[in-house]
Formats: sequence, structure tokens, C-alpha cells
Amino acid sequence: MKIHPLLLCGGSGTRLWPLSRKSYPKQFTRVTGEVSLYQMAAQRLAGSSFAPPIVIGGNDFRFIMVEQLAAVSIAPQCVLIEPEGRNTAPAILAAALYLFNRDPDALMLVAPSDHVIPDAEAFRRAVFAAAPRAEAGDMVTFGITPTRPETGYGYLELADGATMKADTPQALKRFVEKPEASVAEEMVKSGRFLWNAGIFLFTARSLIAACERHAPELIAPVRAAVASAEQDLSFLRLDPAAWQGVPDISIDYAVMEKADTLSVMPFSAGWSDLGGWDAVWQEAGPDQYGNVVSPHATAIDCQNSLLRSETDRMELVGIGLEGMIAVATTDAVLVAHKKDAQRVKEAVDAMKRQKRPQATSFPTDHRPWGMFESLVIGPRFQVKRITVKPGGALSLQSHHHRSEHWIVVEGTARVTIGDQVKLVSENQSVYIPLGAKHRMENPGKVPMVLIEVQTGSYLGEDDIIRYEDVYARGQGAKG
Repeated sequence: MKIHPLLLCGGSGTRLWPLSRKSYPKQFTRVTGEVSLYQMAAQRLAGSSFAPPIVIGGNDFRFIMVEQLAAVSIAPQCVLIEPEGRNTAPAILAAALYLFNRDPDALMLVAPSDHVIPDAEAFRRAVFAAAPRAEAGDMVTFGITPTRPETGYGYLELADGATMKADTPQALKRFVEKPEASVAEEMVKSGRFLWNAGIFLFTARSLIAACERHAPELIAPVRAAVASAEQDLSFLRLDPAAWQGVPDISIDYAVMEKADTLSVMPFSAGWSDLGGWDAVWQEAGPDQYGNVVSPHATAIDCQNSLLRSETDRMELVGIGLEGMIAVATTDAVLVAHKKDAQRVKEAVDAMKRQKRPQATSFPTDHRPWGMFESLVIGPRFQVKRITVKPGGALSLQSHHHRSEHWIVVEGTARVTIGDQVKLVSENQSVYIPLGAKHRMENPGKVPMVLIEVQTGSYLGEDDIIRYEDVYARGQGAKG
């Protein structure tokens, strides 16, 4: 029997600000390798023993979810779109109901898409070792052998007679909330506690039965949302009206802490949820001085520090630092002591209250046709750099409040203005008057780059009226 991976893509990853933000969270970024965490998760759960993955996430990232899988040659079985985030229990139940309609006894492996597991083969062996128990009706959770008294994770207490060194699922006594430091230290010393990784293996039938027993309030609205889901291109949109009635609750609270058919598969080959910059520092492998230094960063007389620049336009230099984190992007810089890594969320919350755009948004915005970056913003003008992928096409659109100048700097654009269609080559420009219907396409085989200068009384992304769109987006900033 093939195992059906379910990749959860709903997290916002604020603890890795400024690299991870609501507009482009950490699972889609390259935090520790050459591909994104999401792509790593998909590759880890690919092969002859796995079915194509089911993916669930928000509307704004639907094209990113598909495109990043395509970039690593993986085609999803289904991409479920949540109308809004309702935590993990409804998302997992929706996927279980989707699978149940095709195979009630399908094995589901639930995996967050933002974790790091360096030894993918060891993890797959653990999954295969747990599969017989899951096929027999157990719900198997994966527990990580702790390497330190971590206060940022929940724990799993093994039952009497169980051992964390076993290579088969073990009896589980209870879930434990994130502990105080002294309690965490005692638990780790006891040898009876594992970190709760939030990874689960069970059949669709078992999960639905557990929800019916322990969280019946979830069943009717999630079932209705799946039954009335609508196909949109390659996406399956859960019904928004039904989803409104879905409680916001995690799978641990809703089911796992109450279930009596639960067991735990110990795993000791390495794992991290990258829940803070201190975890990134640890996973990246500090050098002989304890430093992790990225390209475009320089450490002079530093120890046990992370210096990371995300762009070649920002050179980051640290001098005489001890136990520090410094992360620079094009529009924000984080400087903190490593021991305060978990407080980054406090800073994000403070910026939100101050209505700072950097709290949630990047200057670069990803779209299905490519991306754009805001370079300069003034009272009545904005300058953007727009990159359109080969074959990409913006929607046929108009604006109420702004006109635009386009200057092509790389490649060739096919431009529609009203009834006229023409090619605009490198070093050529074109003007789009206020209110004119227009479209930009890249007919070439290399990315096309242009500079856009907007002028007008309002320059927000929601000033877009779409008439035609190859990506079937609706109205609004992203559709």
C-alpha cells in the first residue's frame, strides 16, 4: 500500500523574520539549502512507496505551491485551498475526507512543510516501520529524541516499558505542553520524553473516526466544505461558506491528546522545526569559532554568532560579536542576542501595531507570471522592477487611479494597449494612459525584465480591474 503524504503549508513563520513574513513564509524560502523547506519536505516523501502528495494551504500561495513542486519534478495529487487558516485539525480532516472518498483505508502521512530532517532515508525507514501499526488502526505520532532541554517544543511521555531506542512504534502515556526550563531539564534527564514533531501516520478511516469521537464539532462543517469544493484550474477550493463554521483548533488538542489508539515512533536521526534563528544557526553547522556566516556577510573577531545577508545589495559586517544574530534583507535588519531568538515574534507584533509594512510584506511580490519589486515609493509615484517568466502573461486589466510607463531592460515584451498589440524590445518604452485596458506578456524563452513607473493619486495593488486572466484569478490585489 502506498503512503499518501499530506504537506501542511499554512504557517506564517514569524520567528524567522525578516526572512519569513506573512506575504512569503519560511516554508517557501531557502533557509538551509539550495531548495526551499517545502521542496525538501516533498522530496523526502517521494519515491515508489509514496503516492503523489496532497498539499493544503492558503489562496495567496496556490501557484507557488504548484510551481515549487514542478521545479523539483513532483506533481501533486491534489492541492486543497483553505478559504482561511483554521489550524491543523480542520486541514488534516479535510484531506482525510478527500482521501476517504477514494480509498477509506488510505495511509496518510501528515508532515509540516517547514521542518528540516537531514537524513531523509532514515526518516523514510521510520515511516515504513510505523506503517503496519497505522494500517492496523493505530494513530502513530513521531517523537524526536531530545538533544537538549528545549522549552519551545511540546513533549511526548512514553508509557511504562516503552523505550526511545526502539525501531518500532511504542506505547504513549501522554502529551505534555511546552515546559518551563527546569521541567524540560528533568524530563530530558529521565529518558522517558520525546519531542513532539507534529508528524502523524494513520489511515483516513482512523482519523475520521477519531474526530467523530473526540471532536464531533469538526465533522459537519469540514465534510460540507469538502463535499461542496470547487475545481479551479489544478486546485480544489474548499467551500468558503461551510468553512466559516469550522472551529480553529490544532490536531493535538482536538484529537491526539484524547485518543486511546495512539502510539509513538521514536526518531533519533536529526530533526528541527527551525522555530527560531538559534535553530537555523545550529542546523547550518557553525565553524570552528561557532559562527555561521552567509555570502555577503563578514565576521571579524566574532564567536558563536549568525551573520546572514539575503541580498548582494546589502553587505553585513559583524565585529567583536559574541552569541549574536544579525540578519539583513533589502528592507529590514534584525539584531538580537541568540538567547532572545524566540522574542522575534514580539518585534513583529510591535511593528504590526505601528502599521509597518515590513512586519508582514516584502518589497518583492511573487505572482504566477513572475514577480515584481518596489524600488522607490513617493507621494504620487512608484518605481517597480517587474520580471515575467517565459510564456508568462499578466491579466488584461485597467486602473482607476494611475497611469504607467514601461521600459524594457531585458528580453522582449508583447504589450496590449486597447486594440493595439506590439512588441517592445530592450531599451524601448511604452506609455499606458489612465483607464486604458492593457496587458504585458513574455513571448520569449528567457525572463523579461522591465522597469515600471506608476504615477497617480492611488498606487495600491488593489487598483486592478481584471477582464481576462490565464490564471483564472478574480478581482483584487492577487485574485
